Amino acid sequence: MPSIFSKIIAREIPAHIVFEDDHTIAFLDINPVNPGHTLVVPKQESKNALETNLEDLNRAMHVVQTLAPIIVKAVAADGCTITTNVGEASGQTVFHTHIHIIPRFTGDGHISWKHESVSQEQLQTMAEKIKAQL
Repeated sequence: MPSIFSKIIAREIPAHIVFEDDHTIAFLDINPVNPGHTLVVPKQESKNALETNLEDLNRAMHVVQTLAPIIVKAVAADGCTITTNVGEASGQTVFHTHIHIIPRFTGDGHISWKHESVSQEQLQTMAEKIKAQL
C-alpha cells in the first residue's frame, strides 16, 4: 500500500509543496513543530533512510542543504534542526523516507532529548560493541 507521501507525490492528496524535481519533493508538515517545518522526501518509496539507496538519499540531502537556509530566512528563525527518524521507537510514523527541516527559535521550548553523562569506561565498552559489529 502506498504511503501518504507517495499519495502526495501522485497528487492524490493535497500538500503545500515548496520544491520538486524528478527525484525529490519537499512540502510543509501538516503538524509542524514550528512555522516552516518542511519534509524532504525521495520520490522513490523506501521504508526509512537506512533502506534508501544512496543516490536518492544524497539527492534529498542536497535539497535539504538548499532549502534549510531559505526556510530559516523565510520564517526569521535562529537556526534549524535537520533530522530523520528510523523505526517506531524513534518516532517514525510514516514509513517512507523523509528528512525534517524544523526551524528553531531561541527559547521555543522544543527540547530535542536529554543528554546523560557516562564514564570513559562506558564509552570504551560501547565503542568496542559497535566496532565488533563491523
